Amino acid sequence: MHQSPFAINLACTGAIPTRATSPHVPLSHDEIVADVAECLAHGVQMFHLHTRDAEGRQASDPEPYGRLIEAVRALPGGREAILCVTTSGRREADFALRSRVLDLDGAMKPDMASLTLSSLNFAQSASVNAPDTIRSLARKMKEVGIRPELEVFDLGMANFARVLVKEQLVEAPLYANVLVGNVAGAQADPLSVGCLLAGLPAGCFAALAGLGRQQLTANTLGLLYADGVRVGLEDNLWLDHGRDRPATNAQLVKRILRLADEFERPLYGRAALRRRLGVCADGA
Repeated sequence: MHQSPFAINLACTGAIPTRATSPHVPLSHDEIVADVAECLAHGVQMFHLHTRDAEGRQASDPEPYGRLIEAVRALPGGREAILCVTTSGRREADFALRSRVLDLDGAMKPDMASLTLSSLNFAQSASVNAPDTIRSLARKMKEVGIRPELEVFDLGMANFARVLVKEQLVEAPLYANVLVGNVAGAQADPLSVGCLLAGLPAGCFAALAGLGRQQLTANTLGLLYADGVRVGLEDNLWLDHGRDRPATNAQLVKRILRLADEFERPLYGRAALRRRLGVCADGA
């Protein structure tokens, strides 16, 4: 069991949850900033950010992401937090649209950007990530100095991370969100999680995430055996398996902190985590 410091990556919004599916999911700019502020106060060091357009759909326009990054960095603790934007293929497969957010600069520049390492099916939709698109996104991230947030749902994706290392499109130190519980991916059992962690490139910093009912199991395994956890309403909307109690992002974070206290795992300091992940200060 790990007893080293761990990281929390909050995925607070995502592309799918709506007000109809959760009364608590933050959708507007102000709602997202408020949730981030509350979770910053609890010590969260990383934030995986999505923004929505006026119709509630995931935005591909980079400007709302830049404004959100500026607002978060103005919060207490926000300047030291690691901010990641999405380049998801769940709404758009086109490289040109997905890469626009990587052009943000100055005070709007993100520290990291997501990089899903293969196409995959979710319960009701697909995320399309062609090999050339993955390589092009990785190449552009490297060119502009934005670190990749690798997204790994199965062993094939873990192997493709090794391929990108060999091709020098991604460089250490590496960070990966290992996401389990998807209908077409690995599940939150010890054998599957162990295989995924072993399949990552050597030295990769790994945070475990679980979709839906598997979030708590995956987070617990992350506290026991990985470098951190990803948690939040993007992945799971409920506090209980029976789905009677809608969760808030802060409630999910506080549950992680209670478990971590029992397991005697302290939180990484934000500056120390930036150094560990090779993230420059203030998105520079």
